Amino acid sequence: MNTVGPLRDKKQIEILKIYLKSKCLRDYLLFVMGINSNLRISDLLSLKVDDVWTGKKCKEYISLKEKKTSKFKKVMINESIVKAIKEYVKETKPQQTDFIFISRNGGNRAISRQQACNVLKNAGDYCGLEESVSPHTLRKTWGFWAWKSGVSLILIMEALNHSSLSITKRYLGIIQEDLDNVYINLNL
Repeated sequence: MNTVGPLRDKKQIEILKIYLKSKCLRDYLLFVMGINSNLRISDLLSLKVDDVWTGKKCKEYISLKEKKTSKFKKVMINESIVKAIKEYVKETKPQQTDFIFISRNGGNRAISRQQACNVLKNAGDYCGLEESVSPHTLRKTWGFWAWKSGVSLILIMEALNHSSLSITKRYLGIIQEDLDNVYINLNL
């Protein structure tokens, strides 16, 4: 299995948002929630409408027990997610007990991990991205942009539930260009 990195270019992120929104609000919401929440795909796909929507407005937090770690996680719903949820709810009018990322194959079932992979890979291919886009790309993108905005690696490690800083550094895909920029910008 190939490893994927984060989306390191905000223009690529915007292009993917535009494309996904034009195709399917569910897939657009998956992308927006993925890059803004750092939730693993298994946790995203398990979310139901009432996990994020009161029936009248967005909740302030997503609270869940992570499938992989069995740890409790509380993620603030930021303005980007709120906007995407509102658009999705207005358009689709889901029931509170529906899965957010509901399958079109009938019944109240979430899309599969494989379907999420296909949606993201196809979007990346269509938009001409050189690197493959997968569900893990979304989580790594959150971490990368948190780091680029100046968030401490310790806080990012905690948010991602990593057991060590070395895992987080490798996960963010820090490359020589990033290190070079530290030297360029630090002129004492």
